[in-house]
Order: sequence, then structure tokens, then C-alpha cells
Amino acid sequence: MNHEHHFTVSLEWTGNRGTGTSDYRAYGRDHVVRAEGKHEISGSSDRVFHGDADRWNPEEMLIAALSQCHLLSYLHVAASNGVVVTNYTDSAAGIMEQTADGGGHFTSVTLRPVVTISSGDPDRALSLHHEASLKCFIANSMNFPVRHEPRVVLQER
Repeated sequence: MNHEHHFTVSLEWTGNRGTGTSDYRAYGRDHVVRAEGKHEISGSSDRVFHGDADRWNPEEMLIAALSQCHLLSYLHVAASNGVVVTNYTDSAAGIMEQTADGGGHFTSVTLRPVVTISSGDPDRALSLHHEASLKCFIANSMNFPVRHEPRVVLQER
């Protein structure tokens, strides 16, 4: 049984400094991402591409989406398998390769979740990352490997 889910966002470029794109350095990369009922996300390009380092860039947002999706999938499979998660952090990193023509693509993203559990089998808790990965909509939409280097910590009593 397949169910379709639809998502919409709007984007507004706010980087016109008065002369538009008259020159590569004449315009700002600032933009705002919006979705109904949610806080705005201030975006830009990475600093190396003349962006504002104080704003989220698309590459960071992609990595964040993968990290969030894995978290949510993991919490689901943990709850379904009797593993009680009490804390979850991730330190995710991605590698993007720029091509000679000015384009580029991600070659990999590595998620490094540290999961604290209060009950359940630690080995099972570790293995559930594979199942969570299979259920993650975002990871399953990528054309590059999304790797996992998880750790499980037992909550001190």
C-alpha cells in the first residue's frame, strides 16, 4: 500500500544589492525558505561561494535533513523493538566534490549518532541503525552513500 505525501516550501531571494546579477560578485546569495506555519530559515551559499557564513547553506541543510530523518526513523524502530532511548546526538559530515565545470555533487555523508539507552539489548540497539536507514525517506532518495558510525551508551543508573 503506497501513500503519497505532499510537501511545499517557498523560497525568496533577498540578495539583490541594486544591480541584480549584473556581475558574479554584485549580488548576495541571501534567501529565505518558508513553509506555512513554521519559522523562516535564513539561507545563503557557503562562504567559499560568496555566501553569508551566519546563514544555513543548502549543503548543511541536506546533511541536517539526513541526520533528522535517521533520528526519527531510529526512534521509531527502537520503540518498536523494546529499546528505550533516553538521549540521541549526531555529528554528521558530508563530502561534496566540485567539478571542473563549476557544478558538483555529494560523494558521501556520514552520520555519527551516539544513542543512550536505559533498557534493551545494546547489540540490538546498534543493529537497529541499519533498519532505521532502510526506513529513512531522505536517505533512500540520495544517489550517494549515507554511512553510519553509531555508538550505543548505557544510561547510568
